[in-house]
Amino acid sequence: MTTGAVGAVGAAGGLFTTLTAGGPAAAAVAATAAAAVEPFAVPLTVPPVLAPSRRTRHADYYDITTRRASTEILPGARTDVLTYNGSFTGPTIRARTGRRTVVRHVNALDMPTSVHLHGGNNPVEHDGGMMDTIAPGRRRTYVYENRQPGATLWMHDHAHHMESEHVYRGLSGLYLLSDPGEDRLGLPSGKYDIPLVLRDADFDDAAAMVYTMDDAQNRTTILVNGRPWPYLRVEARKYRFRLVNSCNLRIFVLALSDGSATQHPVRQIGTDGGLLAAPAETPVLVLSPGERIDFVVDFSKYAPGTRLTLANMLGPGPTELVGQVMRFDVGERTPDRSRVPDTLATLPALPKPTVERAFELNMDEPGTGGHQAYINGKTFDPDRIDTHVEWGSTEVWTVTNKSATVPHNFHTHLVQFRILERDGQPPYPAETGRKDTVLLFPGQTAKLQLTFDTHRGVYPYHCHMIDHSAMGMMAQMRIS
Repeated sequence: MTTGAVGAVGAAGGLFTTLTAGGPAAAAVAATAAAAVEPFAVPLTVPPVLAPSRRTRHADYYDITTRRASTEILPGARTDVLTYNGSFTGPTIRARTGRRTVVRHVNALDMPTSVHLHGGNNPVEHDGGMMDTIAPGRRRTYVYENRQPGATLWMHDHAHHMESEHVYRGLSGLYLLSDPGEDRLGLPSGKYDIPLVLRDADFDDAAAMVYTMDDAQNRTTILVNGRPWPYLRVEARKYRFRLVNSCNLRIFVLALSDGSATQHPVRQIGTDGGLLAAPAETPVLVLSPGERIDFVVDFSKYAPGTRLTLANMLGPGPTELVGQVMRFDVGERTPDRSRVPDTLATLPALPKPTVERAFELNMDEPGTGGHQAYINGKTFDPDRIDTHVEWGSTEVWTVTNKSATVPHNFHTHLVQFRILERDGQPPYPAETGRKDTVLLFPGQTAKLQLTFDTHRGVYPYHCHMIDHSAMGMMAQMRIS
């Protein structure tokens, strides 16, 4: 993104502020089990890739059980979590455009669940909606036809009024969709294509995860692939990283830092819905909950022994805890035949829209005593259809964050959109691709274009700061 994106961060206000070191608040937050964790003391691990239980000519079949587990997150301690197949972070499904994926989920919890493929283009019965749940002890099969471009997608729980705590405690996993066009580009691949799933948590002195609704302040332990502030030893060559913000509330403004004032820009190559048309060099990566960013770092630019921190420049929380995410330790130069071509993908031309709509997001401000969140002044009602969309139509949606101090974002099921404007200005280069989630700081407006030409039915749209959607910032559209 451009420096305009950095300037927009200043609009966060309220709880989401630029970071400051030390002080009484930092001391109070630091009095937890996580405070004993030495940054960059544990190696990064990569979520396991799930093997198909069966393969046919046209489909891959997977079995996933949602269950409780105990795992080591903080060194030397055990933490109870919710998992897919016992893995925290959940296992990765690697899928292929045009090849069907069939996933049988068994719910071994004592509460309902619903599995949503975030970013997926699927019929209603396989979307994993908030009211379409799997009862305890029951099973459900989701079928994904994968009729969309390659992209970094992810699965997560969506059971209404429970999704916030379920995702916080671990119910999410990667779904990496590839396609032949991407294969031909020569991007870093194999062990040089690494997912980075970000989340934050609040741990008590017994290393238990503490969940409180809408608690942005105290979730100050930063986890990458389920590891606190890890390090990764890299070869001096190009790597592709797939960032996924699986936090409930935290927004990241990330930059590579060697501890000096020197900027180390990276090349962003993809966003929510797949590859950008062309790489976008950017000094920062801005990522709100639910968003994904693919970027490439060429570590051959750095001398062996260089240590680069993926630093975070946005609160809430003290710098010594939330101001750093992970570290890259650069090793020796190795052969590298990968590349980042100047042209990555061809984005379709935007059709002429025929309908315009406006959506306002707001919630009860901190300190008012209220705990509800709204779209166009209404909280979610599963029996209400808020927007009627004609199948095949192209629409422009103007979405405004009317909250005074709290950021929001906006996520649409089924459809990927294109950002036309931000506050009357063109979108940042890194936001010009296919998107399904857009960040809005207080007072910001984004104009989005959407085409509804795949499936019919009732789908939700909502804030993907998941605590806010659980508080009511969600609505439904009927496409018919």
